[in-house]
Amino acid sequence: MSEEQKPPSDPGEPLPTAPPPGAAPPPPPAPSQPSWAGSAPSPPPSSWAPPVPPSIPPPAPPRRDRLALAVVLFVFGGLFAVFFLFLLLASSAVRGEAPHLGSGPRIGVVEVKGEIGAGGRGSVDAEETLKVIKRFEDDAEMKAVVVRIDSPGGAVAPSQEIYDEIRKLAEDKTVVCSLGNLAASGGFYIAMACPHIMAEPGTLTGSIGVISQFANVKGLADRFNVKVETVKSGKLKDSGNPFRDMTPEDRAYWQSLIDEVYQQFLTAVLEGRDKKVDPAKVRQIADGRVLSGQQALDLKLIDELGNFNDAVDTAMETAGLTGEPRLVYPPEDRSRFLEELVGGSARALADAVRSEVHRETTAASTPGLYYLAR
Repeated sequence: MSEEQKPPSDPGEPLPTAPPPGAAPPPPPAPSQPSWAGSAPSPPPSSWAPPVPPSIPPPAPPRRDRLALAVVLFVFGGLFAVFFLFLLLASSAVRGEAPHLGSGPRIGVVEVKGEIGAGGRGSVDAEETLKVIKRFEDDAEMKAVVVRIDSPGGAVAPSQEIYDEIRKLAEDKTVVCSLGNLAASGGFYIAMACPHIMAEPGTLTGSIGVISQFANVKGLADRFNVKVETVKSGKLKDSGNPFRDMTPEDRAYWQSLIDEVYQQFLTAVLEGRDKKVDPAKVRQIADGRVLSGQQALDLKLIDELGNFNDAVDTAMETAGLTGEPRLVYPPEDRSRFLEELVGGSARALADAVRSEVHRETTAASTPGLYYLAR
């Protein structure tokens, strides 16, 4: 038995089959690639398209949380209340009222601080002061006003204007005057319009009198050969001309004016302190001298000693008011605030210097009468 014809050792083993004669041998198997080598993806068919994702309905709106809404409303309500309070305080400041949440009585404050009628910053503008007094006079809810004076005096007519308006105010409301550090001459004149006057023992006041000064630059003009030609309608038209000497007639003319205005001052003092002072004693000290607050009290030129707060308390008591007072000051000059806001400090300084120079040159060249303590 040949080797090909040997029976299989295993009965279940299949018998080998030989290829038929003349058939081509089978191709060798393709070599296997290792597992780490990646196979190139097969290209998609030409008719292939990405799958359309299924449509998802939009989520339902979240449920409104009532607690969160209440918190938001509370926060915005608080901000609105703060903003409203700020507007209220700002409005009070613009109107001159001290910010105050109470319901106490309103007490007006008229301030007379600085030289009266001098012009420029730091002086008393009679027109503005009259507006403040008139505003308080027309305020039916305001029952009392305190006049605070800290002034050396000034021009005669502006002092008389303020005096007259305060007398009108005192006819309808309680008016108390508080004298500060200096309330002399024109400042004292204004105080005479108040029914009740208070001062500190060391306050400088009084100075009942009139003054007028004229510069004489004739010698300086002659030195530099400066000549001034004057054409006038009368011999007294240039009385007080600084480029010539004052004649006896000029001096008599000005002295008569001063005596008349002085008599007006004396009359205002005697009428203001009617039945409180001795006219003979007043005439004795009405020579321009300055008095202390204590001396003025001894002469009955003021009513009592006290500071500004004491004057407020006296005004409330006299008017029959109770509670915490609300002081109403004159409105601030908003133009100053705007100048500071836009950076106009240099311009404001230049205006102040120009105003001061103009005032000094005018005082040196123009005649004038003054209730002024020198």
